[in-house]
Amino acid sequence: MVLKTFGWSFAVTAIGLVVAFFYGGWTGFGVVAILSILEISLSFDNAVVNAGILKKMSPFWQRIFLTIGILIAVFGMRLVFPVVIVAISAQLGPIEAVDLALNNKDLYEQYVTDAHPAIAAFGGMFLLMIFLDFIFEDRDIKWLTWLERPLAKLGKVDMLSVCIALILLLITAMTFATHAHTHTGHADKSGTVMLAGIAGLITYLVVGGLSGFFEDKLEEEEEREHEAEEKAVAEGKPRSAVMLVGKAAFFMFLYLEVLDASFSFDGVIGAFAITNDIIMMALGLGIGAMYVRSLTVYLVRQGTLDDYVYLEHGAHYAIGALAVILLITIQYQIHEIITGLIGVCLIGASFWSSVRRNRALAAAEGGSGDKAKASPGV
Repeated sequence: MVLKTFGWSFAVTAIGLVVAFFYGGWTGFGVVAILSILEISLSFDNAVVNAGILKKMSPFWQRIFLTIGILIAVFGMRLVFPVVIVAISAQLGPIEAVDLALNNKDLYEQYVTDAHPAIAAFGGMFLLMIFLDFIFEDRDIKWLTWLERPLAKLGKVDMLSVCIALILLLITAMTFATHAHTHTGHADKSGTVMLAGIAGLITYLVVGGLSGFFEDKLEEEEEREHEAEEKAVAEGKPRSAVMLVGKAAFFMFLYLEVLDASFSFDGVIGAFAITNDIIMMALGLGIGAMYVRSLTVYLVRQGTLDDYVYLEHGAHYAIGALAVILLITIQYQIHEIITGLIGVCLIGASFWSSVRRNRALAAAEGGSGDKAKASPGV
């Protein structure tokens, strides 16, 4: 099972490290290995959240996520995206931007740094909306009951998460963005941050709304099919259901890709603390992204989220922390180790809480079983 799920990740790791060695010697080998570990540590919460969405999709779309999706993640977000950012911010053509990335790495890094406020605002708002919508939803299973129960009551207010997100964006633009760091010193990036943040919010609402709409349509169609089967009048239903499954799965896949993009922002920016070589960056972050995807599928197929029910909660709290950190980094630098540790600690705590819950439930079932056995002899 492990080899089947992680086989491609192992193969990509071997190829990536060999390429890194021939490209940059042992130094290149070490840099790519460190970047891989950085990406995995920063994106473990991404895997947990992805798994919660992916488990609703068919095995076919899970394979699409691991094949076409990984091409988008590795080549799109880890290689093409930084170049596109430089091309837009520096008003360069695509060829000039690639030439700059390969031959003038210091200037390339400076342009990416200049674009960081916009990147952080977009990614921060997208991730913040995921976190807010999660904590304001009334769930049967609650991890931090003292916090989640009152928040679920507040969540009954329409558009509350959007209002809170916009307020935080406004505060960020008025405080951090007015003194954002650029390679020429401090600059007022408040307008840029506002536009990028609103773009991130709109992206979440559009993509998340479409995926939710088609998911609801799919559930309605499944209910109608079930009723029709019971009445033995199911003419034409299979065909329409297949079409709805395709639409629902496609928009959920699109949502996953935007989600992965938002998670990758901090990894791409953080990678510049280690190297400004775009080839090494793509190799290291690409290897890490592959493991995150494989881990996502592994969690789905093992049913880990069903067994450890608080993992999803921990991952969403980690998302909330990452969103706030991204907004803070518009002005202040926060080391990637801190970002990674916060996520790991929150997920670790939720995992341990899940283990304790499972033990308590097993003990309760064992106790009731013992009483049932003893009752006939009483």
